Amino acid sequence: MNPLRFLGTILVLAATAGPAAAGPAPAESRPLGFSSGNAKRQQALEQAFDAKIDPADLRRWLELMSSEPNHVGTAKDKANADFMLAQFRSWGWDAHIETFYCLYPTPLTHALELVAPVHYTAQLTEPPVAGDRTSTQVAQELPAYNVYGADGDITAELVYVNYGMPEDYEALARLGISVKGRIVLARYGVGWRGLKPKLAYEHGAVGCIIYSDPHEDGYFRGDAYPDGPWKGPHGVQRGSVLDLPVRPGDPLTPGIGATKDAKRLTIAEAKTVLKIMVMPIAYAEAQHLLAALGGPVSPESWHGALPLTYRVGPGPAKVRMQIASDWSLKPVYDVIATLRGSEFPDEWVIRGNHHDGWTFGAYDPLSANVSMMAEAQSIGRLAGTGWRPKRTLVYCGWDGEEPGMLGSTEWAEEHADELRQKAVLYLNSDCYGRGWLNIGGSQELSHFVNQAVDGVRDPETGASLGERWQAAELVAGYAKGGNDLPPLHGDVPLKALGSGSDFAVFLQFIGVPTLDTQIWGEFHSSGIYHSAYDSFDYFVRFVDPGFVYGVAQAKANGHMVLRMADAEVLPMRFGDFAGAVGSYLDQVRRLAAKMRQDTTLLNHLVGQDAFKLAADPQEQYVPPERKPEVPALRFAPLEAALARLQQSAQACDRAYADAASRDFSLPPERLGQVDLLLQGLEHALLDPEGLPGRSWHRHLIYAPGLFTGYDTKTLPAVREAIEARKWDEADRYIVRTAAALDRFSDRLNLVTAALRP
Repeated sequence: MNPLRFLGTILVLAATAGPAAAGPAPAESRPLGFSSGNAKRQQALEQAFDAKIDPADLRRWLELMSSEPNHVGTAKDKANADFMLAQFRSWGWDAHIETFYCLYPTPLTHALELVAPVHYTAQLTEPPVAGDRTSTQVAQELPAYNVYGADGDITAELVYVNYGMPEDYEALARLGISVKGRIVLARYGVGWRGLKPKLAYEHGAVGCIIYSDPHEDGYFRGDAYPDGPWKGPHGVQRGSVLDLPVRPGDPLTPGIGATKDAKRLTIAEAKTVLKIMVMPIAYAEAQHLLAALGGPVSPESWHGALPLTYRVGPGPAKVRMQIASDWSLKPVYDVIATLRGSEFPDEWVIRGNHHDGWTFGAYDPLSANVSMMAEAQSIGRLAGTGWRPKRTLVYCGWDGEEPGMLGSTEWAEEHADELRQKAVLYLNSDCYGRGWLNIGGSQELSHFVNQAVDGVRDPETGASLGERWQAAELVAGYAKGGNDLPPLHGDVPLKALGSGSDFAVFLQFIGVPTLDTQIWGEFHSSGIYHSAYDSFDYFVRFVDPGFVYGVAQAKANGHMVLRMADAEVLPMRFGDFAGAVGSYLDQVRRLAAKMRQDTTLLNHLVGQDAFKLAADPQEQYVPPERKPEVPALRFAPLEAALARLQQSAQACDRAYADAASRDFSLPPERLGQVDLLLQGLEHALLDPEGLPGRSWHRHLIYAPGLFTGYDTKTLPAVREAIEARKWDEADRYIVRTAAALDRFSDRLNLVTAALRP
């Protein structure tokens, strides 16, 4: 164990209280899932794989693929798919393009005016920037817009709502201000963009404008582009407002692939298309709107970095929004490349990254896409020497991720039955930069991931990617008071996954063990995120000039793919999963206890008229109302299921380690049985009825939050029922989640029995 990892273990031993992950497997120097002899061959294979990756390839591919706007429906989007197809075939892969036809509205009319108390017409295009060659292609770009908002022509008073999150509307209610019949102005940040118009609509607003305040990603943070990496005054963040917490993918074909002949809903029936007009603008335009607002000064935490007094309104600012769109179906091109396995061809290791951008997409997504292409090229060259993976590799270049994970969702829905039978891993990436690893995924893969990345060197420090990842987590935990340190055994924990990229359908709908990987932390992509300045020239100046981190990411992801493909037994460890579930249960118990304490205090203060007495008599103020008391929830079923899971995980990990110590000397049919049992484990955590109010999301351990967008809620059905004060629903999903954990334990026990001699 290296000194840094030993330090992490000691710190956690001192700081951790409560149940730890089920007992550790004996320490092994060889990769999880490999016998001693095959471990040496695997090390040689990975060294050969690394040697075939050339940063010059990444640079050449990125410059070519980001040379024109490549959003869904463009000629460049199709050209990039064709280019990838040709490359995969030239590297020896069996490759094809699968085309789906998805609803993808594009703007025909897109205008914004301040009509009172003065007149101003907003400029909704991003001007060329010196030194950025592709920024002159303004005529080839779509306007900066939010896809899947409503069309219309409205004029209404303006209200500033800060980030437009639930707590912001609570603050407005305290000020006696309603947004009903008005247009809200929200700034990007804190919550996912799609929640801002959704919440505005639920509060009665008729329109939503979202702007980028320099406080978050402009001159307040550093030099603005092109002098530095941060957002300039005319940069605009495009993006989807599809109701992703309900369901990603084509809005008209829920649960089935959007093939040409698929049965479709009408647009009016589509639950994920918003009913409110939405428009993104730059802070140069937002400044005119904010300056025209009257009403009370906003709370101090609502102040951005523009040189004005941030007022709430409503009025006297009044704005007109005009949006008309082409609501036609557009083709989505998924590039699918396969390398058939030599021993287990019906076990699929799936690797994916999307290739569509909002404009040029050099950082998001083409940086990681060309890194993935480098993996595929190197694997193809290995295959050319006679090596074949034991399991089938499926490399996927997804289209339509930016509007709402269209390509990946439609492909997985179309092939759902086959994926449930064959998929053993989905490994996703999206973009990358300089920095350290950020990896989320199914917790049983934690040890596997930590081992795989520890063999790749960080190009700037010379340490391993694993060491640097560990250091970043330790420092971040220290900054939070020592409460967020990595767990025992030296492994960095994986983050729980919610949504926001192409992994969603594999984890949340199909139930495939899933990983999402990225290197980041030392660059500032928010300055050009989803703007016309996400260009090759920006990337080679501010993100990864030598493409050395693209090579490092290709090596790390390639090692995971190769190890999963060639392991004698699927490399999983379940004490990590049991420990994570234990921490999630602790969190929801603490959540309920804190809500109970806060509710009692609130009701006491309301009863004493404390809020009225503490308010400024010269300002309008509406005190909060009493809330129903929080009952005692019945966590016993979950606690019992967790105890059983911990026992089953400990027994399975011990049996796995014992089998590994005997070099997996079990009959081939027995090893095949173990693989089959492990392959279907994640399915046990799905609920066939789905989560409350969103049946597409089925995973009972991780899901995107209904009001967090991309961000994860663990034990989501239970946690969100508590947050919504739906006590009967919380009790019901405590039982359903416990049943899922029991199903998982039952299958683990079968794995344990199969591994024993």
